[in-house]
Amino acid sequence: MISGVLLINLKGDIIIQRFYRDDIPPTAPEAFRQQIIAGKRTELPIVNIDGASFMYTRHNDVYIVTVTRLNANPMLAFQLMFTMVDVFTAYFDTKFTEDSLRNNFVLIYELLDEMMDFGYPQLTTVNHLKGAISLGSVKAGYLDEGKRDTRVDKITSFITGGVDWREPGKHVYKKNEVFMDVLEAVNVLMSADGTVLRADVSGKIVMQTYLTGMPECKFGMNDKLLMDKEVERRNNAAAQRNRAANTGVAIDDVTFHRCVQLTQFDQDRTISFIPPDGEFTLMKYRITQVVALPFSVSPTVIVHGRTRVEFKITIKANFDANLAAANVKMIIPVPTNAASAQLSVTAGSAKLKSADNCLQWKIQRFDGNRVHTLRAEVTLAASVNDKPWVRPPINLEFQVPMFTASGLRVRYLRVTERSGYDTTKWVRYLTRAGSYSIRI
Repeated sequence: MISGVLLINLKGDIIIQRFYRDDIPPTAPEAFRQQIIAGKRTELPIVNIDGASFMYTRHNDVYIVTVTRLNANPMLAFQLMFTMVDVFTAYFDTKFTEDSLRNNFVLIYELLDEMMDFGYPQLTTVNHLKGAISLGSVKAGYLDEGKRDTRVDKITSFITGGVDWREPGKHVYKKNEVFMDVLEAVNVLMSADGTVLRADVSGKIVMQTYLTGMPECKFGMNDKLLMDKEVERRNNAAAQRNRAANTGVAIDDVTFHRCVQLTQFDQDRTISFIPPDGEFTLMKYRITQVVALPFSVSPTVIVHGRTRVEFKITIKANFDANLAAANVKMIIPVPTNAASAQLSVTAGSAKLKSADNCLQWKIQRFDGNRVHTLRAEVTLAASVNDKPWVRPPINLEFQVPMFTASGLRVRYLRVTERSGYDTTKWVRYLTRAGSYSIRI
C-alpha cells in the first residue's frame, strides 16, 4: 500500500526516509521537497508528482510524508502518520521534534521496520512494539548457547493475535460490573397528512466494563437472521410461537470495535469479545425496516391573508403508558413578519421566538399513549414583501428512556473468566430524536 515514509524538516532537508517498495524513483523525495516545501504549496494534504501520490501532515517542525503509486486508501495513510507520532513520542519520552528524531536514528528505523511490512501496516500499538523493541537495545533472537530465546515466541504471539487493548493481570476490582447502553437516534421525515416519507434508526451500543482479569464476553440480540436460524434448527411449534412473540430486527449496516471476533459473528451471529477496560463503543448499526416512531404529529395551518396565521398541532406518544419521554421540544416555524401570538397548550409551555421565526413548545415529561395539542393565532405585521411563506418543516426533539425505535433488545450478556467471579450487569435503552421533521 505505502511505498515509502519520509520525515522532512521545515527547510526541506530529509531527516529519515524508508522505502518498502522499489516503484518510487530516487528523485521523488527531491521533487516533493522542491515543489511543496520550497514552493510553499502546503495548502493541500495530498498531491500528485510524477505519477506518485504524496500524503503529508505537519507536526511541530517536521513534515511526515507517505508516498505511493497505488490506489491506496488516504485515510489509512493519514491514520498511520498520526500513529507514528504517538509511537515515536512514547519511545522518545519527549516531544516529536527534529532534534528528537536525529537523536534516535537507529530506534526510528527499527520501529518503521516493525510497524510496516512491504508497505502494509502491521504493528502500530505501543504495547506490542515495546514487546518487540526495548528502548536502547535490540532483542536477540537466539541465546549464546544456540537455543531459541523465549522472547521471540512472545513477539510471535503478539503479531499473530495479541490483545493490545487489555493487559493481563492489570485490572482488579472488588465489584465486577458491566454497563451496556443501547443508544438510538431516529430520523424521520413526515408529510403534512402523516405519511412517513423516510424513517431510519442510527444506533450504537456503548459499554463500560469494570472487570477483573481477562474476561470473555458474549452478547446476543434479537437479530432476525439468528432467530430465523433457531427456528429452522428447532423446527417445532414452540419455536414458531417464540419467533412470533419476539420479532427479530433486520440490521442493515453494522460496524464493531476491533475487540470483537468477526469470524465467530459471521458463523453464528454471536458477538464474542475481550472488552477493553472502561468505556468504549462496542458496535454501531443502522436499521431502515419496521421503525417504530415514538411520536406522531398532525399539523393544521391556516393562513388568513396577510394578517394572521392559525396553528393547531397535535402530538401523540406511540409508546407504552408505563414509559415517559423527557425534554420534548417542538420548533414550529412562523412567517418572518410574525409580531405576536396567542397560545394555548394542554401540557408544557409555549412561546413565540421572533428572533428565530418560530413557536417553541416544551414539555418536560410526556407520558406514553397521551395526546397533547397546541393552538396558536399568530398576528402578522404589515410587510411590503409579497413573497409567499415557504413553510419550513416542524422539528421535534425528545428523549425516551427504555425504548428503542428499532425494536432491538439484548437477549443475553455472558461474562466468563477463569476465576469464576460473579458479574453485575446493567442494560439501559435510550432513544432520542435525530432529524425528526414534519412538513406543514
